[in-house]
Amino acid sequence: MNGADQRRRRRLIVALAAGTPLLLVAGLAAGADGWSMVDLWRLLGGAEGGLIVGQIRAPRTLGAWLTGGLLGLAGALAQGLFRNPLADPYLLGSASGASLGVVLVLTGAALGGTATAGVNGMATADVAAEIGIVAAAFVGALLGVSLTLALARGAQHTTRLLLAGVVVGVVLGALNELLAVAAPETLRARQAFMLGSTGFLGWGSCAWLVLGLVVTLPLGWRLSRALDALTLGTETAASLGISLARVRAALVALMALATALAVSQAGLIAFIGLLAPHVVRRLAPAPHGYTLLASAAVGAALLLGADVLARSAVAPQEVPVGVLTAVVGGGYLLWLLRREAGA
Repeated sequence: MNGADQRRRRRLIVALAAGTPLLLVAGLAAGADGWSMVDLWRLLGGAEGGLIVGQIRAPRTLGAWLTGGLLGLAGALAQGLFRNPLADPYLLGSASGASLGVVLVLTGAALGGTATAGVNGMATADVAAEIGIVAAAFVGALLGVSLTLALARGAQHTTRLLLAGVVVGVVLGALNELLAVAAPETLRARQAFMLGSTGFLGWGSCAWLVLGLVVTLPLGWRLSRALDALTLGTETAASLGISLARVRAALVALMALATALAVSQAGLIAFIGLLAPHVVRRLAPAPHGYTLLASAAVGAALLLGADVLARSAVAPQEVPVGVLTAVVGGGYLLWLLRREAGA
């Protein structure tokens, strides 16, 4: 490890330590009328305003930060496992499985005639309230990954695992479209989930997201040395005494858990899991132990910043945060492609 790399890593840590509190305050100051510190101080001075900040803005802000952290961690795990900088957390069928779980609940409610108007006009139902959109998305994401593992006959071969994930994603996506045709009244709710939203995050969501990070971050750190060994090749990693089958299974399980929790709470938010590890490797290349933790912190900051911008850019209207992250992430990758092509 040379001195230049150490300085770059320290600079990234300092930037995150200084920027994250500012983003959290900005999240508290972003409301229906746009971003305003004056409005935040006014709200904090009254009982009703304190309720708005404490029960709406604060859990949404913290939830966006935690969701981004889980996606950033899952993206770093995926890219380390597949040794591919273009891998993202949704590769193994978690996204299509979560979407199918949500659509199944909404379609069952619509066909049963129990649909009612929900938050922000999203179509929900009595049965959906009973079963839970969040639970459906979480179970669906885990089932999507389980199907991928079954089709790939375990996690021993990363190429076969990747191809199985593509197949599962296509098949479950087709089932999604078929259900949408059967119950077109669910399209609006499905679209809201597919675009991603932090608008429904509450303190309960934050508790689940915190639990997810508490479980996945330490386990990811413990597996970071195995990821470092995998960069040398599978034969070299095996010669170092690493049980490849167990390590891959553990990495897939961690990635699935982190992704399922994030998706179940905020929908399919694009590019955070892909972009965060890219930013870390470009600004401060390091072994996987540092990369995993830094990717979680960068993913958290990216999603929180995008959420503040989504709430403030065209207030009182709100841009779906998943659309904003897709535009920013896609723009970054295009810039990176042009830069590498010109090098």
